[in-house]
Amino acid sequence: MTASVNRRFLLVSRPDGSPRESDFRLEDSPVPTPGPGEILIRNHYASLDPAIRGWLDDAPSYLPPIAIGDPVRASTIGTVEASGVDRFKPGDWVMGLNAIEEFSLVTPNDFMHPIDVSAAPSVTSYLSAMGAVGLTAWFGVSDAMQPRPGQTVLVSGAAGAVGSMVGQLAKLRGARVVGIAGGATKCARLTDRYGFDAAIDYRGKDEAALADAIASACPDGIDHVFENVGGACLDAALRHINQDAQILLCGLISEYNGDPHGARNIWQLIVKTATMRGFLIARYADRFPEGSQAIAALIGEGKLVFDEHIEQGIDNAYPAFMRLFDGTNDGKMILKLT
Repeated sequence: MTASVNRRFLLVSRPDGSPRESDFRLEDSPVPTPGPGEILIRNHYASLDPAIRGWLDDAPSYLPPIAIGDPVRASTIGTVEASGVDRFKPGDWVMGLNAIEEFSLVTPNDFMHPIDVSAAPSVTSYLSAMGAVGLTAWFGVSDAMQPRPGQTVLVSGAAGAVGSMVGQLAKLRGARVVGIAGGATKCARLTDRYGFDAAIDYRGKDEAALADAIASACPDGIDHVFENVGGACLDAALRHINQDAQILLCGLISEYNGDPHGARNIWQLIVKTATMRGFLIARYADRFPEGSQAIAALIGEGKLVFDEHIEQGIDNAYPAFMRLFDGTNDGKMILKLT
């Protein structure tokens, strides 16, 4: 039986810098009833991603800002509770871009599709390796970067959910992979668990020190940069790019809670006739099933490993979200809602 109360994690004020707990509120509201063309989803898990931080600001982006008073947008997986759409039946598992709330009333769109829970190691895999995170890595490597054997790939935020998979997928294509992460434990995980060739600890290093560390780890220069951090990491990397290098901008997490740093060494793009461009997984929405199947096959063959950090309960939405920015998460950050 459907519950009568829908617990929701709402945005109540725009963050100024790092989000504060007072920027959000938990609220109970009635569970909505779907009309024709709508479905009601009971969300079981929500994905907590750095991209959410950008949606909290009233600024131009690839998606409209979350409105004040609305629940915080997030990818979720859940089951259909009631349906006004013939192709979705009660009990079906679905994945979509919904919100951090126990129930979502949805009009099916390109971001929502059914999922086969029997095809995954666990249902949460659809928010990690087989979800937007894994798909970002898959299409970023196989379609956008296409590294060749012998080339060097540098990944920032490499111990994160996206970066760790980017490194593994690039290794499978024969590239030499170097990762940048924060702390000795995460750096050890890069080489010992994810198979990176080398790891660089960014903690305690300014741009010049980072550039020296990159030079040591990448003696033949860098052919591809998969950028998740920005700031000093990107500027240090630009000092060591090779001729015709490619820099893929997936995220700039170091700048999300403060003033933009900007890329200050872009002169090197001219010197090395290199390319730097943005990358969004949304443009591959029609190919998500293809990517998920490819990732599932690699997991089944033991060629790809991934980690998840699951926090319990919507009451923990704020502290779980902030783990993304203080680096205390140990894997893909997921919130169990029900």
